[in-house]
Amino acid sequence: MTLQVKIAQGLKAVPSSDWDACAIGTGTGDDDPFNPFVSHAFLSALEDSGCVGGKTGWGPVHILVEDEAENLLGAAPCYLKSHSMGEYVFDHSWADAYTRAGGRYYPKLQVAVPFTPVTGPRLIVPHGSRSAEVRSYLIAGLRALRDKTGASSIHATFVQEADLGALTAEKFLQRDDQQFHWFNDGYGSFEDFLAALASRKRKAIRRERRDALANGISIDWVTGSDIEEAHWDAFFSFYMDTGSRKWGRPYLNRSFFSLLGERMADRVLLVMAKRNGRHIAGAINFIGDKRLYGRNWGCIEDHPFLHFEVCYYQAIEFAITRRLDRVEAGAQGEHKLARGYRPVITSSAHDIADPSLRRAVQDYLDQERLYVSEAAEELAEATPFRHTDQD
Repeated sequence: MTLQVKIAQGLKAVPSSDWDACAIGTGTGDDDPFNPFVSHAFLSALEDSGCVGGKTGWGPVHILVEDEAENLLGAAPCYLKSHSMGEYVFDHSWADAYTRAGGRYYPKLQVAVPFTPVTGPRLIVPHGSRSAEVRSYLIAGLRALRDKTGASSIHATFVQEADLGALTAEKFLQRDDQQFHWFNDGYGSFEDFLAALASRKRKAIRRERRDALANGISIDWVTGSDIEEAHWDAFFSFYMDTGSRKWGRPYLNRSFFSLLGERMADRVLLVMAKRNGRHIAGAINFIGDKRLYGRNWGCIEDHPFLHFEVCYYQAIEFAITRRLDRVEAGAQGEHKLARGYRPVITSSAHDIADPSLRRAVQDYLDQERLYVSEAAEELAEATPFRHTDQD
């Protein structure tokens, strides 16, 4: 049966049931069966709110593979980009070097979930007898689109292992980086988790949690139908305050959060801190089948250790309560190590058209991967968990 590749300039052209039939259950090994970020609800909320598309520099050009009856067999969330913002895998130095050499780096193709440094499916193909064939059609479609648009390169970021294998087999260059995740080793309570730590680390975390709530602060978990527009109003004010200070221009707008509430509230957890009758801080998390994904945080009052409590410790408590396997707390942050999060390697794959730029990038990535691997090994030795010579 002949397969065909199509381009969808937005998810309005793709029924949600068809997209999600491909996206849900694509995990392999210990991957999450439901990755909320590649769901139609999440990606379409980005488009319908205007966070991507228009003049944002994120132009949706999703790759679709269909059979002769126009049944969707696979897809890749793809964007034609005119900049390198909001990706969390930084290639600004590549763009600068190529421009100085007389090349044109933009536009480029980004296979990713915008503004979301979370590993997940990028070649979204259900398990089946034709999955390898469909992946090859998606990759061929990406390269054909690169040629058609004059893009310099294809960048598939935060890819899971099956996709990485398919991409590197097609001569994409592998790039590694590092995050910090918390693993649920069968804990029945937060105290069970603390019991696995060295005594000094246990005491430090208990002190941080006590100090975080010392000024009459209480914490609420809000999810599903309990999330009201007032919660989104409060959280958005936190997000804008933090985003404006860290990035200068927050990527997400207020409409996006309302659309999340309409389309996937059961997969959203807001951890909200309250003092004197008003919310003062909060973090948004997304709930997978096996993992909790921490994303954005913000506050309008500064209190010692409140960030750690709202973003890390509450996430651990929720994961234990829901019997989730892992908490992914976003990009960067070696400070997470002392809070029980462990180093994890993340990967991306890059296909660069110009042979000279490709060779230079490959040399750089070979050295970078070695550094990332060595750093991860060193950090793994510095986790706060008990060793045989500790109580």
